[in-house]
Amino acid sequence: MGLALTGAALVILAVLLPTRAEAQFGMRGGPLGVARFAVGHVIGMSRLRHSRMAVRGGRYRSAALRSQDPRGAPRGAERGQASNPYILRAALTAQAALSGWRGGRRPQGWWRHPDGSYGWVGPVFWPFAHDDLTNAVIFADTTSLSLYGYGDIYAAIFAPYAAAELAAYASPQVRRGRKVPTLEGICDASDTGGLPVDRIAAAVQPNDLQRTALDELGSAWNAARDTIRNACPAQAPANASDRLGLMQARLEAMIKAADAIAPPLAKFVESLDDGQKTRLDALANDRRAALAAARQKDTQAKDTQAQAACDGSSDPRYDVQAQRQYEQLVAQQWPAADIASTLKLDEVARARLEVLQDTTLRTMETLSACPSKAAETPQARLADVKARLQAMLQAVKGVGDALDDFEADLSDEQKAGFEAIGPKRGA
Repeated sequence: MGLALTGAALVILAVLLPTRAEAQFGMRGGPLGVARFAVGHVIGMSRLRHSRMAVRGGRYRSAALRSQDPRGAPRGAERGQASNPYILRAALTAQAALSGWRGGRRPQGWWRHPDGSYGWVGPVFWPFAHDDLTNAVIFADTTSLSLYGYGDIYAAIFAPYAAAELAAYASPQVRRGRKVPTLEGICDASDTGGLPVDRIAAAVQPNDLQRTALDELGSAWNAARDTIRNACPAQAPANASDRLGLMQARLEAMIKAADAIAPPLAKFVESLDDGQKTRLDALANDRRAALAAARQKDTQAKDTQAQAACDGSSDPRYDVQAQRQYEQLVAQQWPAADIASTLKLDEVARARLEVLQDTTLRTMETLSACPSKAAETPQARLADVKARLQAMLQAVKGVGDALDDFEADLSDEQKAGFEAIGPKRGA
């Protein structure tokens, strides 16, 4: 089975890819150029320079969140060259994240995930939250979910976007052909996928009672999507405390969604006989086989193999070496000296800053980026997802408390200076 586009990825593809005319004129890199860059970590560091050149050469002008038929995609996509949904998703989130950053001129941002995607897209945290929930529970694919952690918390404290750049997502303006997606559009477009009811039905061939249970599960899954969507921000968070609060709200919504789908999921799965359960498990097995095939193809295309084992993971999107390099880079760049000199902190504030730094760095240990081995049943996988979300929620709360302590006695001028440090990172 090939890597077919998921429902969510297809919708995102429809609203983000340029028109055929745009693809043919002045956009030689097109979405494939962006996709090549977006998986720079996955294809190996030796090819990263080539990937950057592909993006720069194309000068991919944003058509972010423009509604259109996916049949208007460039000819390369028609030939299947960009049919990998993971590459597309990384490329499309990258385009949305970068169109409002540094004038849309930078080919990459330091806060990206090792697979090329972004956990923060402008003011939106975890844009594919519902899609990741579906992939983890139904398809036993926890890789994307596992990439959320330390780097996203760091990006919440030291946001890469300046105030004017975040404002562009709230009130987009077209500048030199560059279009910044709206905050509402990102939230609407990124979580449109639901439970693949028809695919599940085709696999298990349910009887009438089982079909009723499946439909109830589908309805609960859609309600879970709405719960997560309602936790999207109505406006851009103004400071680090607000961004951590947004992370907390999104995580709480995901946990609430997981709780809501647990009973109907158990009801449906427990109604199946052993043969039907085996066919349901085959959906996850097909996903694993497709990933293994993609990994083999990707390995053959590499000049060097940068991918390392991570508890036996063979997911081609996951590059442990790149992840560790990323974490080390961010840790080394913790701007403690810059904060101390800019804010002119006293001894008490310096001590509180050290606590904030240590608390944040400890999240590397509590939120391992290695994708865990998926459990055997959908119910067990859902429980594992909830446990991961709860661990991240506790980490975010801990960092938020440390941030509140640090800022408690700062003046408004010092708080403004602290907030201004983030946009200077990677400038």
